[in-house]
Amino acid sequence: MEAFDALMGGFAIALQPTTLMWGFIGCFVGTLVGVLPGIGPALTIALLLPLTYHVPATSMFVMFAGIYYGAAYGGSTTSILLNTPGESAAVVTALEGNKMARSGRAGQALATAAIGSFVAGTIGTLALTFFAPLVVDAALAFGPAEYFSLMVLSLVAVSAVLGNSMLRGLVALSLGLLLGMIGVDLQTGQPRFTFGRPELLDGIEVTVAAVGLFAVGEALYLAWQGRESKGGEVMRLSGSLWMSKKDWGRSWKAWFRGAFFGFPIGAMPAGGAELPTLLSYYTEKKLSKHPEEFGHGAIEGVAGPEAANNAAAAGVLMPLLTLGIPTSATAAIMLSAFEGYGIQTGPQLFSQQGGLVWTLIASLYIGNVILLVLNLPLVSLWVKLLKIPPPWLYAGIIVISTAGVYGAGNSVFNVGMLFVFGLLGYLMRRFDFPAAPLIVGLILAPMAEQSMRQALTISQGEWSTFFTRPLSGSLMAVSLLLLVAPTLWRQVRIRKTDLQ
Repeated sequence: MEAFDALMGGFAIALQPTTLMWGFIGCFVGTLVGVLPGIGPALTIALLLPLTYHVPATSMFVMFAGIYYGAAYGGSTTSILLNTPGESAAVVTALEGNKMARSGRAGQALATAAIGSFVAGTIGTLALTFFAPLVVDAALAFGPAEYFSLMVLSLVAVSAVLGNSMLRGLVALSLGLLLGMIGVDLQTGQPRFTFGRPELLDGIEVTVAAVGLFAVGEALYLAWQGRESKGGEVMRLSGSLWMSKKDWGRSWKAWFRGAFFGFPIGAMPAGGAELPTLLSYYTEKKLSKHPEEFGHGAIEGVAGPEAANNAAAAGVLMPLLTLGIPTSATAAIMLSAFEGYGIQTGPQLFSQQGGLVWTLIASLYIGNVILLVLNLPLVSLWVKLLKIPPPWLYAGIIVISTAGVYGAGNSVFNVGMLFVFGLLGYLMRRFDFPAAPLIVGLILAPMAEQSMRQALTISQGEWSTFFTRPLSGSLMAVSLLLLVAPTLWRQVRIRKTDLQ
């Protein structure tokens, strides 16, 4: 009941004209970036981070949430019409969606994706509403040792999950931790790694690093690739956008099953949207009364994965808000935005920033409705956007990034740092190193150091405190499992192959 009352208070703020306007802008921009191949929500939110210096936190996070949800919606459009997923989670949608479009059923594919996204997004947001306070209540028992172990879990999880190689993820994380040590030591007051530059006494500006890595770095990488809009033929929209009774009958169960795959897996510290979309697709293929249609345009193959994708988007917010653990690149950027406002995510967030959190959750319900209204009527506009020349996008991203960072602090030094991180971001993309662990390491390094020192002070220097305290030890065990499980699984697969 307490959660319901808090949610009603969130709706009261979210429905105010100004907040509603930011939510609408976020949904529109999010759908737009979801439609454009190569421009994802992480890049877009990073691009808008300089606004955090001028826009109130509530309005900013409502817009970010709209961008996040909107990109999950919009990614289905390119998957279906162009067979070019904008995000990795939309790959599965392309398998059946593009086949439906080629057989003249693009309208029905877009409709089941949009409605399924709405249904699953609402289910995921409901679960976030009622389960998040329970997670917070459990986490409020944390002391310094538990906080340190939780941050270790966060660092390991984001390194293990994001990217194709755990080793590369750990290298990126180590670099982030090293950069996070720059600035004044909070215990002794001594400057560390500042090289005599007064601009570095407060540490590296997270906003500058995030914009450089995700926006400038991505633009440089895409330009290096020489990506042109010749990747595929945009399918023409023909026929009605509305679904027949048979389409409804084949879709609604897939929507619910996809939602129940998406949210729990997205909420796990090692979650994300890729696994639930795959599980949903294979489940629908097994349960379908028309398995012969799979591979040729089965509507369940669009409905289930799209629902799983959007439910996972809500699930990813659970560990971010309640524990401070980002499980996707977008969540890592949102974590840096919280840092920019001086807000610490984790168990204390609901008590210290309850108004912000519940307004954000309420805006997700409203955003789902806005996106349903936006998606189908404006689909012809989204199709036209696919014809924008990619070089224009790259140039625009770099210009906006530079102007935003300079305008935020009027600092030429920050602009120089922006391009240093942009070059680093390009090199990381070029050699397949994930950027999110670097940002997470940069943000969490000072907090983890503080918690570690406090725990050691309380235990009189006993390192065993991190393993002998039940909750702290359990978190450390999960972290260890995340580190060794992929290696063990690989060895098991090799042995099975050898036996065969």
